[in-house]
Amino acid sequence: MSDLQVYIVVGVFSAVILAIAFNVIDMAVAALVGMCVLIALNILDEQDLLAAARIAAGPISLLFGGMVVARILSTTGLFEVIGDFYLRATGGSGRRFLLLLIVIVAPLCAFLPNATTVILIAPIIIRVAVALDVDIVPPMILTAIVSNAAGLLTLVGDPATFLVGSSIGMTFGEYLSRVSAGGLLALLVVVPLLPFLMREIWKVRRSLPPAAHVARITRPVYAAVSLAVLAAMMVLFVFGENLPTRIVPPVVALIAAALALLVGYAARIEPTENVLRDVDWKTLLFLACIFCLVQAMVKTGLLQAMSLSLYQVFGTQLSLVALAMIAGIGVLSSLLANVPVAAASIVMVKGYLVTAQLVPEVALSDQFTQWPAAAIPVFVAMMFGATLGGNATLVGAAANIVSAGICAREGKPVTFVRFLRYGLPMTIAQLAVSAVYVLALARFVR
Repeated sequence: MSDLQVYIVVGVFSAVILAIAFNVIDMAVAALVGMCVLIALNILDEQDLLAAARIAAGPISLLFGGMVVARILSTTGLFEVIGDFYLRATGGSGRRFLLLLIVIVAPLCAFLPNATTVILIAPIIIRVAVALDVDIVPPMILTAIVSNAAGLLTLVGDPATFLVGSSIGMTFGEYLSRVSAGGLLALLVVVPLLPFLMREIWKVRRSLPPAAHVARITRPVYAAVSLAVLAAMMVLFVFGENLPTRIVPPVVALIAAALALLVGYAARIEPTENVLRDVDWKTLLFLACIFCLVQAMVKTGLLQAMSLSLYQVFGTQLSLVALAMIAGIGVLSSLLANVPVAAASIVMVKGYLVTAQLVPEVALSDQFTQWPAAAIPVFVAMMFGATLGGNATLVGAAANIVSAGICAREGKPVTFVRFLRYGLPMTIAQLAVSAVYVLALARFVR
């Protein structure tokens, strides 16, 4: 690739991010136009698009499958029941509202993609916020941030985390033993920040009106079968890779989506086209286009140059490299969508480990799984940097984009700056505690 083409790729990439950051154009449109410009200039060709599609297929399948399952579950009446319980449990207290939000969102995100959780839980959050007469935007932003952080609890909770874990052959069980505790710390560190960042809601005290009616599940069999699909998806997430046929998480998500659509169709609750129409295609399109832009960055050779720079600066000091990953990828994930950043970072870090002669050159392939124990904290740091860094800004993670879209539909648009006001302090605290965790992990695996 010529120097001119490198400058064009960097320029287009930068223009897309700036257009999104300053709300010049819709983010999906900006990413699509940027991708098309590079195709028109023959910088991205068919092979590049196929390479991007291979990388994007897993995360996008996880999101799509989760969105479909969430949409079917929303028709069961289960979340109306949960919403009633949630409202009464707050007792009219804004503090309880925020703390219970974390308690409700975190377990869901252990097994459902974070954007899916936001879609599932948003009607409940909005309903309780309206009943307490508080602005819906701060709790919806908190929902996105908590869902992203809780996505670190398991391998399948966040697409960026899954992308890194699957690229090194990390199993569900290995993830639980090496990463999940750090995800829990990233969740807990949010709590002491709430009285300061969301002071207006934290101090709220309201008298709840008597319940006009109690929500009930009117179709218990339909609800039970729908929940069975969700339960099967969770079980296959945990054990699917150990089966003789080896069912990987993206395939599990697609199977669950098919079963959920079948259940919805058989019950005649809602037409299938309505369910599919409500899938957040805009977010999926945005991520697909960003993956293509990242593929263009890979093609420039900049990532390979960064691999060499890492070795020149840090040598074989893997603990320092891990800290650099948390900081560097954290910053990049706050400016770009964190899933494509994770995809690009995998190329860079694998290249660094080969350059440092810590692994053979065959490690650059997707099939290599024999990573030395000392290298694992570097990949874990990538997970923390990508997943938590995405909490800082509106465009950092799919959950953020979905949350902002829901607020906009409710007549409460979220600006880049307003999201930053809440997201940046929480992200700094989360990255700091994750750095301590990664250093402890590095000492443990020696």
